[in-house]
Amino acid sequence: MHVPDGFLDAPTSVATAVVAAGAVTVALRRASNELNERTAPMAGLVAAFIFATQMLNFPVGAGTSGHLLGGALAVILVGPWTAVLCMSVVLLVQSLLFADGGVTALGTNITLMGIVTVLVGWLVFRGVTAVARHSTAGVVVGSFLAALISVPVSALAFAVLYEVGGTANIPLATLVTAMVGWHVLIGIGEAIITALTVSSVLAVRPDLVYGARGLLGERELEIRAGRPAEATS
Repeated sequence: MHVPDGFLDAPTSVATAVVAAGAVTVALRRASNELNERTAPMAGLVAAFIFATQMLNFPVGAGTSGHLLGGALAVILVGPWTAVLCMSVVLLVQSLLFADGGVTALGTNITLMGIVTVLVGWLVFRGVTAVARHSTAGVVVGSFLAALISVPVSALAFAVLYEVGGTANIPLATLVTAMVGWHVLIGIGEAIITALTVSSVLAVRPDLVYGARGLLGERELEIRAGRPAEATS
Protein backbone atom coordinates (compact mmCIF):
# COMPACT_ATOMS: atom_id res chain seq x y z
CA MET A 1 0.00 0.00 0.00
CA HIS A 2 3.00 2.33 0.01
CA VAL A 3 2.04 5.43 -1.94
CA PRO A 4 4.82 6.70 -4.25
CA ASP A 5 5.85 10.30 -4.92
CA GLY A 6 3.56 12.23 -7.22
CA PHE A 7 0.60 9.91 -6.80
CA LEU A 8 -1.38 12.54 -4.91
CA ASP A 9 -1.38 16.28 -5.58
CA ALA A 10 0.47 18.73 -3.34
CA PRO A 11 -2.50 19.95 -1.24
CA THR A 12 -3.55 16.39 -0.38
CA SER A 13 0.03 15.38 0.44
CA VAL A 14 0.48 18.44 2.66
CA ALA A 15 -2.83 17.79 4.43
CA THR A 16 -1.92 14.20 5.24
CA ALA A 17 1.55 15.32 6.35
CA VAL A 18 -0.04 17.73 8.82
CA VAL A 19 -2.31 14.95 10.14
CA ALA A 20 0.63 12.57 10.47
CA ALA A 21 2.86 15.16 12.16
CA GLY A 22 0.13 16.00 14.65
CA ALA A 23 -0.49 12.35 15.49
CA VAL A 24 3.21 11.61 15.94
CA THR A 25 3.64 14.68 18.16
CA VAL A 26 0.82 13.60 20.45
CA ALA A 27 2.08 10.00 20.41
CA LEU A 28 5.53 11.12 21.54
CA ARG A 29 3.96 12.72 24.59
CA ARG A 30 1.57 9.92 25.48
CA ALA A 31 3.54 6.78 24.65
CA SER A 32 5.36 6.97 27.99
CA ASN A 33 2.08 6.11 29.71
CA GLU A 34 1.94 2.81 27.83
CA LEU A 35 5.53 1.69 28.30
CA ASN A 36 7.53 0.51 31.27
CA GLU A 37 10.81 -1.31 31.81
CA ARG A 38 9.28 -4.64 30.81
CA THR A 39 7.29 -3.52 27.79
CA ALA A 40 9.67 -0.99 26.23
CA PRO A 41 11.75 -3.69 24.46
CA MET A 42 8.51 -5.06 22.99
CA ALA A 43 8.09 -1.85 20.99
CA GLY A 44 11.41 -2.46 19.26
CA LEU A 45 10.52 -6.07 18.53
CA VAL A 46 7.13 -5.06 17.12
CA ALA A 47 8.70 -2.43 14.87
CA ALA A 48 11.29 -4.93 13.60
CA PHE A 49 8.64 -7.57 12.91
CA ILE A 50 6.42 -5.13 11.03
CA PHE A 51 9.38 -3.82 9.07
CA ALA A 52 10.23 -7.33 7.91
CA THR A 53 6.67 -8.24 6.94
CA GLN A 54 6.06 -4.96 5.11
CA MET A 55 9.06 -5.53 2.88
CA LEU A 56 7.12 -8.34 1.18
CA ASN A 57 5.07 -6.47 -1.42
CA PHE A 58 2.34 -7.74 -3.73
CA PRO A 59 1.43 -5.69 -6.84
CA VAL A 60 -2.14 -4.43 -6.70
CA GLY A 61 -2.31 -2.22 -9.75
CA ALA A 62 -2.34 1.48 -10.69
CA GLY A 63 1.20 1.86 -9.37
CA THR A 64 0.43 0.69 -5.84
CA SER A 65 1.36 -2.39 -3.88
CA GLY A 66 -0.17 -4.45 -1.12
CA HIS A 67 1.43 -6.10 1.88
CA LEU A 68 0.82 -6.95 5.50
CA LEU A 69 0.32 -3.70 7.42
CA GLY A 70 0.75 -4.64 11.09
CA GLY A 71 -1.16 -1.77 12.69
CA ALA A 72 -3.59 -4.02 14.53
CA LEU A 73 -0.81 -6.23 15.86
CA ALA A 74 1.14 -3.21 17.06
CA VAL A 75 -1.76 -1.56 18.85
CA ILE A 76 -2.73 -4.76 20.67
CA LEU A 77 0.81 -5.54 21.81
CA VAL A 78 2.11 -2.07 22.74
CA GLY A 79 -0.87 0.31 22.84
CA PRO A 80 -2.23 2.94 20.43
CA TRP A 81 0.26 5.75 20.93
CA THR A 82 3.32 3.50 20.89
CA ALA A 83 1.87 1.71 17.85
CA VAL A 84 1.69 5.01 15.96
CA LEU A 85 5.36 5.61 16.74
CA CYS A 86 6.37 2.08 15.73
CA MET A 87 4.54 2.33 12.42
CA SER A 88 5.92 5.81 11.73
CA VAL A 89 9.51 4.73 12.35
CA VAL A 90 9.08 1.71 10.07
CA LEU A 91 7.61 3.82 7.27
CA LEU A 92 10.28 6.50 7.67
CA VAL A 93 13.13 3.98 7.39
CA GLN A 94 11.51 2.26 4.42
CA SER A 95 11.04 5.57 2.64
CA LEU A 96 14.52 6.98 3.23
CA LEU A 97 16.64 3.84 2.94
CA PHE A 98 14.67 1.51 0.68
CA ALA A 99 12.63 3.91 -1.48
CA ASP A 100 9.51 1.99 -0.42
CA GLY A 101 6.94 4.78 -0.43
CA GLY A 102 7.77 8.29 -1.56
CA VAL A 103 9.39 10.86 0.71
CA THR A 104 6.78 13.47 -0.21
CA ALA A 105 4.11 10.83 0.42
CA LEU A 106 5.45 9.92 3.87
CA GLY A 107 2.62 11.78 5.58
CA THR A 108 0.09 9.93 3.45
CA ASN A 109 1.61 6.55 4.23
CA ILE A 110 1.78 7.28 7.96
CA THR A 111 -1.83 8.46 7.90
CA LEU A 112 -3.05 5.35 6.10
CA MET A 113 -0.89 2.67 7.70
CA GLY A 114 0.20 4.26 10.97
CA ILE A 115 -3.01 6.00 12.00
CA VAL A 116 -6.01 4.48 10.23
CA THR A 117 -5.01 0.85 10.84
CA VAL A 118 -4.08 1.58 14.46
CA LEU A 119 -7.27 3.53 15.18
CA VAL A 120 -9.62 1.08 13.45
CA GLY A 121 -7.81 -1.93 14.87
CA TRP A 122 -7.97 -0.55 18.40
CA LEU A 123 -11.67 0.34 18.18
CA VAL A 124 -12.55 -3.11 16.83
CA PHE A 125 -10.39 -4.84 19.43
CA ARG A 126 -11.83 -2.83 22.31
CA GLY A 127 -15.36 -3.50 21.12
CA VAL A 128 -14.82 -7.26 20.93
CA THR A 129 -13.04 -7.52 24.28
CA ALA A 130 -15.73 -5.42 25.95
CA VAL A 131 -18.40 -7.82 24.75
CA ALA A 132 -16.25 -10.82 25.70
CA ARG A 133 -15.52 -9.28 29.11
CA HIS A 134 -11.77 -9.30 28.55
CA SER A 135 -11.53 -13.08 28.34
CA THR A 136 -8.48 -14.71 26.77
CA ALA A 137 -10.61 -15.96 23.89
CA GLY A 138 -11.98 -12.46 23.45
CA VAL A 139 -8.46 -11.05 23.15
CA VAL A 140 -7.56 -13.55 20.43
CA VAL A 141 -10.83 -13.10 18.53
CA GLY A 142 -10.51 -9.34 18.89
CA SER A 143 -7.00 -9.52 17.47
CA PHE A 144 -8.24 -11.48 14.47
CA LEU A 145 -11.10 -9.11 13.70
CA ALA A 146 -9.00 -6.00 14.33
CA ALA A 147 -6.54 -7.02 11.63
CA LEU A 148 -9.22 -8.35 9.30
CA ILE A 149 -11.17 -5.09 9.33
CA SER A 150 -8.39 -2.50 9.64
CA VAL A 151 -6.55 -3.58 6.49
CA PRO A 152 -9.37 -3.09 3.94
CA VAL A 153 -10.52 0.06 5.75
CA SER A 154 -7.06 1.52 5.23
CA ALA A 155 -7.26 0.55 1.54
CA LEU A 156 -10.65 2.25 1.31
CA ALA A 157 -9.22 5.37 2.95
CA PHE A 158 -6.54 5.46 0.27
CA ALA A 159 -9.17 5.25 -2.45
CA VAL A 160 -11.02 8.20 -0.90
CA LEU A 161 -7.80 10.23 -0.72
CA TYR A 162 -7.07 9.43 -4.33
CA GLU A 163 -10.53 10.53 -5.36
CA VAL A 164 -9.83 13.86 -3.63
CA GLY A 165 -6.29 14.46 -4.86
CA GLY A 166 -5.20 11.77 -7.30
CA THR A 167 -2.97 12.92 -10.15
CA ALA A 168 -4.21 10.38 -12.71
CA ASN A 169 -7.69 9.74 -14.00
CA ILE A 170 -8.64 6.43 -12.39
CA PRO A 171 -12.34 5.73 -11.80
CA LEU A 172 -13.15 5.49 -8.10
CA ALA A 173 -15.06 2.23 -8.56
CA THR A 174 -12.08 0.64 -10.31
CA LEU A 175 -9.66 1.78 -7.62
CA VAL A 176 -11.91 0.69 -4.76
CA THR A 177 -12.44 -2.72 -6.33
CA ALA A 178 -8.72 -3.26 -6.84
CA MET A 179 -7.51 -1.92 -3.50
CA VAL A 180 -10.23 -3.21 -1.19
CA GLY A 181 -10.54 -6.52 -3.01
CA TRP A 182 -6.86 -7.32 -2.72
CA HIS A 183 -6.63 -6.03 0.84
CA VAL A 184 -9.53 -8.15 2.02
CA LEU A 185 -7.42 -11.16 1.04
CA ILE A 186 -4.34 -9.61 2.64
CA GLY A 187 -6.44 -8.84 5.71
CA ILE A 188 -7.37 -12.51 6.10
CA GLY A 189 -3.72 -13.51 6.11
CA GLU A 190 -2.81 -10.68 8.47
CA ALA A 191 -5.70 -11.61 10.77
CA ILE A 192 -4.41 -15.17 11.08
CA ILE A 193 -0.84 -14.01 11.75
CA THR A 194 -2.01 -11.40 14.26
CA ALA A 195 -4.20 -13.83 16.19
CA LEU A 196 -1.48 -16.48 16.29
CA THR A 197 1.14 -13.97 17.43
CA VAL A 198 -1.03 -12.48 20.15
CA SER A 199 -2.15 -15.90 21.41
CA SER A 200 1.49 -17.05 21.53
CA VAL A 201 2.58 -14.06 23.58
CA LEU A 202 -0.46 -14.45 25.83
CA ALA A 203 0.51 -18.05 26.52
CA VAL A 204 4.00 -17.22 27.78
CA ARG A 205 4.03 -13.54 28.77
CA PRO A 206 0.51 -12.10 29.02
CA ASP A 207 1.91 -9.10 30.90
CA LEU A 208 3.55 -7.95 27.64
CA VAL A 209 0.25 -7.69 25.76
CA TYR A 210 -1.09 -4.17 26.22
CA GLY A 211 -4.56 -5.16 25.11
CA ALA A 212 -4.74 -7.86 27.81
CA ARG A 213 -3.94 -5.60 30.76
CA GLY A 214 -7.61 -5.45 31.71
CA LEU A 215 -7.75 -9.23 31.69
CA LEU A 216 -4.75 -9.52 33.98
CA GLY A 217 -6.19 -6.93 36.32
CA GLU A 218 -9.35 -8.99 36.76
CA ARG A 219 -7.57 -12.25 37.48
CA GLU A 220 -7.36 -13.30 41.08
CA LEU A 221 -4.27 -14.81 42.58
CA GLU A 222 -4.70 -18.56 42.93
CA ILE A 223 -2.85 -20.34 45.70
CA ARG A 224 -2.86 -24.10 45.45
CA ALA A 225 -2.01 -25.96 48.62
CA GLY A 226 0.49 -28.72 48.08
CA ARG A 227 0.22 -32.19 49.58
CA PRO A 228 1.77 -32.36 53.05
CA ALA A 229 4.99 -34.22 53.19
CA GLU A 230 4.70 -37.75 54.61
CA ALA A 231 6.44 -38.41 57.87
CA THR A 232 9.50 -40.55 57.58
CA SER A 233 10.41 -43.06 60.22
